[in-house]
Amino acid sequence: MLSPVDASDTPTAPQKSPPSSLPLRLMQPATTASDEDQSEEHLSLLPLPVSKGSLFLESDEEVEHAYEPEEKVVIDLAGDEEEEEEEEGDEEDSGETPGSDPPFSWKKLWLFMGPGFLMSIAFLDPGNLEGDLQAGAIAGYSLLWLLMWATAMGLLIQLLSARLGVATGRHLAELCREEYPNWARMVLWSMAEIAMIGADIQEVIGSAIAIKILSRGFLPLWAGVVITAIDCFIFLFLENYGVRKLEAVFAFLIATMAISFAWMFGETQPSQKELVIGLLVPKLSSKTIRQAVGVVGCVIMPHNVFLHSALVQSRKINPKKQRRVREALKYYSIESTLALVVSFMINLYVTTVFAKGFFGTEEAKNIGLENAGQYLNNKFGGGALPILYIWGIGLLAAGQSSTITGTYAGQFIMGGFWDFKLKKWIRALITRSSAIIPTMIVAIFFDASDTALDVLNEWLNVLQSVQIPFALVPLLTLVSKEEIMGVFRIGPRMKVVTWTVAALLIIINAYLLLDFCSKEINGLLFGSLVSVVILLYVTFIVYLIVRDTSIPNWFISIFRKRFL
Repeated sequence: MLSPVDASDTPTAPQKSPPSSLPLRLMQPATTASDEDQSEEHLSLLPLPVSKGSLFLESDEEVEHAYEPEEKVVIDLAGDEEEEEEEEGDEEDSGETPGSDPPFSWKKLWLFMGPGFLMSIAFLDPGNLEGDLQAGAIAGYSLLWLLMWATAMGLLIQLLSARLGVATGRHLAELCREEYPNWARMVLWSMAEIAMIGADIQEVIGSAIAIKILSRGFLPLWAGVVITAIDCFIFLFLENYGVRKLEAVFAFLIATMAISFAWMFGETQPSQKELVIGLLVPKLSSKTIRQAVGVVGCVIMPHNVFLHSALVQSRKINPKKQRRVREALKYYSIESTLALVVSFMINLYVTTVFAKGFFGTEEAKNIGLENAGQYLNNKFGGGALPILYIWGIGLLAAGQSSTITGTYAGQFIMGGFWDFKLKKWIRALITRSSAIIPTMIVAIFFDASDTALDVLNEWLNVLQSVQIPFALVPLLTLVSKEEIMGVFRIGPRMKVVTWTVAALLIIINAYLLLDFCSKEINGLLFGSLVSVVILLYVTFIVYLIVRDTSIPNWFISIFRKRFL
């Protein structure tokens, strides 16, 4: 687990308190541009004046925030304010936090519970479930170890995202708006939107498939899409009654998934011995490499990296107080770990159920999200509650919850990159429409063909995989900067770990892209066009890495120390 503050990772140079001028930095030029360019960029980012009664929020503040002050959950308990008043003078004088951190409190942990579980839903969306069932059907129990370590890598990335949001008081999209020039910001925003739309199509289609199953085929896919779009707004309306109410809805949906898939696990009784061996003994063959890549690729969702850095701001934490930031990071680390343990168990249930039923059979290569329930029913029969409907209930909970978080992420991405002070229902309508319209087209044209839906799902997986660097590289760049993170920036050892994980994820997804292109891309003209796009793609990733000169210089210094 990523410790909130690791003494070995804390820089030994004179420490500064988390920049108290962070909100003011929004009005300052970026540190890498010329003064003239900075002024132009600043002016271009100012919101246009709007008249009263418009769709924009009327506020004296010039920037969009993930949560308004009155929406945030208050964490301070009785006695906290007195302790802060006693320490406030010392902190301001020395820039350091005297004394030890507050003792662990179960009540505080309960108050911090929520953002991590919302984040964990991206590990349980219908796209992940399809990856799980295909991994189990084709590779059996042999990739369980990879699922476990991929979840651990996902936890590391999400903890960095939470660290960024808590230490700065702003989320990743907002910081990208300030950090990068306009053209790069436009590209990053476009890639985030494309990734989100791709994920949303899978999520909505998954929910529509579940509705079709539970209605016994009476409702076609397009009807399920419409229902999902409508009830998504109903759930988001609950946010008007407080963040905790919405988090309770997500907790109910996660519990529904856990009970449904645990029930399936109990009904099918996968081999406990094979399960333990699969977790502890790494195995990988040429026949299962594609499923292995899919398992890892499904774990890191680009929009989820943006989402978590915003969700942690739903708690009222003063980023100027180091003691409170450390405390928040400690509780968020515990909460996020618990959430991903739950998500790992759910993914484990799905993988082992399909490993038990279909590994080594002829049906294994034909199983997809839409026909999985029927295959399960044919294999394991009915009973008091047929396994087909248990699968449908779990899939519906996964689709509904991930669709809502996708809408949530879309609001933060749009608001952060563009600083739009739009009313929430307008932002929700825009982000929902951007996904529902293409999803409706997909539902109408692909409703009659399971094979076509599987091919589309492969395209969408590739689409999301190629977007991963555009969330990971900015995140790792920003959490490494002292002027942004203050004393909470990651240290040298954590840099090595995180950049190694990022490189591994990028390489794995590059393999998926090349493997897919080698099978799907035909013709000289089309191939040349794809080659040009790939060249531009790689060039932009290199730009994101080398733009912060400290990163390549740091790699060079490590290389010289070790090998020269």
